[in-house]
Amino acid sequence: MTGEGRVETATLAGGCFWCLDGAYRDLRGVIAVESGYAGGQVSSPTYEQVSTGRTGHAEVVQVQFDPDEVTFRDLLEVFFSIHDPTTPNRQGADVGTQYRSAIFCHDETQREVAEAIIAELERESVFDDPIVTEVSALDAYYPGEDYHQDYYRNNPGQGYCQVVVAPKLAKFRAKYAARLKDV
Repeated sequence: MTGEGRVETATLAGGCFWCLDGAYRDLRGVIAVESGYAGGQVSSPTYEQVSTGRTGHAEVVQVQFDPDEVTFRDLLEVFFSIHDPTTPNRQGADVGTQYRSAIFCHDETQREVAEAIIAELERESVFDDPIVTEVSALDAYYPGEDYHQDYYRNNPGQGYCQVVVAPKLAKFRAKYAARLKDV
């Protein structure tokens, strides 16, 4: 039996979820992307609560993908190229535990792949500093508010989108041009 029709899910935190959301939506094999929250102690948190840094949640994207078109490893290769996994609780000017680098695994296979790719990146000294990406099991995921979904496409003129998101997406699109959806 082929994997035809299979859908898998990845939950990733790499700073502001708007940046990750914009990149993964363009990647061939990605079926859906949703911004939300994971890794904390508060049930059904709001953006305002998560923004305080006191809920323990990280801003994440939950990516549904067709593993016959794009693998979990492929998603992680993109993940490690579009954020800095060496800065604890920070991405650029965004500071706090909600902006940490994390992979929330849905099963043991995802954990093994995540740990293997981190070990490879460390062995190859891809980054000047050690990778601090948290790898843990996904306990709970909470969808973000509607206005956070597909934020970049819906708000391209917003200041943060112009200064932070757009340059990251341009770099991503140049690097992964052959793997992007036909638009």
